[in-house]
Amino acid sequence: MISRRNLIKNFSAVPLLGGLAGTTNLLPFLDAAAAPAKDYFRDLGIRTFINAAGTYTSMTGSLMLPEVLSAIQYASKEYVILDDLQDKVGQRIASLAKCEYAVVTSGAASAITLGLTGVLTGMDEKKAELVPHLAGTGMKTEVVMQKAHDIPYAHALKNTGVKVILVETKAELEKAINDQTAMLFFVNANNFDGQVQVEEFLQVAKAHRLPAMIDCAADVPPVENLWKYTAMGYDMVCFSGGKGIRGPQSAGLLLGKEKYIKAARLSMPPRGNTVGRGMKVNKEEILGMLVALELYLQKDHAKEWKQWEAQVALIGNAAASVPGVHTATKVPPIANHIPTLHVSWDPAKLPLSAAALQEKLRKGTPSIEVAGSPEGKPHAISITTWMMVPGQEKIVAARLKEALSNV
Repeated sequence: MISRRNLIKNFSAVPLLGGLAGTTNLLPFLDAAAAPAKDYFRDLGIRTFINAAGTYTSMTGSLMLPEVLSAIQYASKEYVILDDLQDKVGQRIASLAKCEYAVVTSGAASAITLGLTGVLTGMDEKKAELVPHLAGTGMKTEVVMQKAHDIPYAHALKNTGVKVILVETKAELEKAINDQTAMLFFVNANNFDGQVQVEEFLQVAKAHRLPAMIDCAADVPPVENLWKYTAMGYDMVCFSGGKGIRGPQSAGLLLGKEKYIKAARLSMPPRGNTVGRGMKVNKEEILGMLVALELYLQKDHAKEWKQWEAQVALIGNAAASVPGVHTATKVPPIANHIPTLHVSWDPAKLPLSAAALQEKLRKGTPSIEVAGSPEGKPHAISITTWMMVPGQEKIVAARLKEALSNV
């Protein structure tokens, strides 16, 4: 059993980035850092768990690396001008992601809303103050996307006041475009669900001289996706910061064309009378996001992939040793593109539902969260290891085998 006390001890031992530079008196902070760690979650009566499910927002995404925490701690001790920080960090991120311009947003959904707002308003500050009330402003009022891409997160488009037009075929897509069409929107994770796929969709946008935005929220790894779609020609690409990149959970990235992202910044804090005022990103998150991205690009991705495969194999072998249990390792084609263990069982041999197994793992010590079957099967679960602390895969393997054996 992993000691939560030891985990907290390991993750709290984070050095200050940049030494003791700056004008701030750091002694009170150093004294606080030397104090024994307090178990805040336990005091609040909140359950912590081993994350064998993935980067779900409901499970608070990913764990930030020590270097990211160090950058956040560093940023918390000095004042800067918010726009200056976004300027400089945006320049660095644009260079790293091989695009014209970039900005740190409060998640991928915020990137969608703000990017579209930039398309609607251009560099007109007065128009930025009118969004989402578009009628009579001269701003365009429609966005076109495929019906198969109408996921809940696409609501971020509607925050700007536009009407979302849903289509199914290429012919319908072409017909839906009119003088009120502001942008075409594509959800990369659903690429193979729609009839018009990623490159053809972009071709339609270019043919009609319309900006195209693509939602790639959970689409790293592979690392190449960070520049693949801007290189392809998409005007804006939206990523979550707190998933595979392991930045702050409430941060995201808007990458792409300078003219649209600069316009999007007119609706971002510190400006107040805009639709984006509530989408504030603080200096700690901005710097933490930059450091997380730098670390992600420096990582040995091939080595990490082999580690995930070995961890998944360990858990899979333990589960498959129980009579009636079947396992398979699969890799989703786009979003959450990582080795994923599918565990299923014969209900005639193991009269156990997926929900019941999830609850057994959840209520054990330590608590473990696993995901349901991607296909919605009643006697199957799925497991990933990429959000685990190394070594936790051994605990998951033992606990899963135990839970399946004692039915």
